Amino acid sequence: MHPETAPHDQGLLDVGDGNLVHWEASGDPDGKPALVVHGGPGSGSSPRSRRYFDPEAYRVVLFDQRGCGRSTPHASDPAADMSVNTTAHLVADMERLREHLGIDKWLLYGGSWGSTLILAYAEAHPERVSEIVIVSVTTTRRSEIAWLYEGVGRFFPEAHERFRAGAGDVPDAVGAGGVPDAVRAGGVPDAVRAYAALMNHPDGAVRERAAADWCAWEDAVLSMEGMGTPYTDRVDDARLGFVRICSHYFAHGAFLEEGALIRDAHRLAGIPGVLIHGRLDMGGPLTTAWELSRAWPDAELHVVERAGHLGGEETRERILAALDRFAKG
Repeated sequence: MHPETAPHDQGLLDVGDGNLVHWEASGDPDGKPALVVHGGPGSGSSPRSRRYFDPEAYRVVLFDQRGCGRSTPHASDPAADMSVNTTAHLVADMERLREHLGIDKWLLYGGSWGSTLILAYAEAHPERVSEIVIVSVTTTRRSEIAWLYEGVGRFFPEAHERFRAGAGDVPDAVGAGGVPDAVRAGGVPDAVRAYAALMNHPDGAVRERAAADWCAWEDAVLSMEGMGTPYTDRVDDARLGFVRICSHYFAHGAFLEEGALIRDAHRLAGIPGVLIHGRLDMGGPLTTAWELSRAWPDAELHVVERAGHLGGEETRERILAALDRFAKG
């Protein structure tokens, strides 16, 4: 990893709808512009992500998406309006931030949910993107959401039973052959919609319980990666905001037409890309990265054989190699 660096500039950008988006820049002010798009949705940016970039080559921009991190209002506040927090709003915020910083083109780096947002932005504004590096590829299709919150439950039945119990009175949506209806039909599971409703409940104790149950399930899916309990470790407002935003986006299929990001990957023609995905990713199977690589001719797919969703040493090495290579472009 490259040395730690401190921001040399930061601020709160008014993006409308009463939202202020926090951003910060580090590295060389005259270096190659790069934007880090964090996951979640609702995780907030991490200073550690700056260490993937050579500070003598890059001008690295981090930002907190609407409702999380240091952006305001925070989604943990029940009064925060979630109707103005959609993928289209976030894409517009990124473009407004680019204009605010006077950047013509920038490299985009991110993973998990961040890869969905990167693809949505790049397909809307391909002329503003120089390169893309994505790790733990997801396009947040309803079929992917159905797998994460229903299908993969067959590997963790006891944890999934607790997750469904936390959602309350959810129909037993199992169809022929024991395959959950949502998985077979590619729809959003009822439990996800139930959690989205619980995270808007007027009783704070109900919201806290739902957030804890959601994070316990997320950690169960990652449990074989040996990385601890990163979701449960979130506390207080960070946990509440994260789950409220996640359940809001996933209950609405990320506000995207099913399959649109892979269907429209032809818009990325001419943009060099590197896709890095762990073969053992239980929450986001490799098939999505594979399908995207087939639809985007300028992308290289790197499969890390012994890595899962959270990556590891080899994943880090591949990210660093890609970003160091693009720094010279």
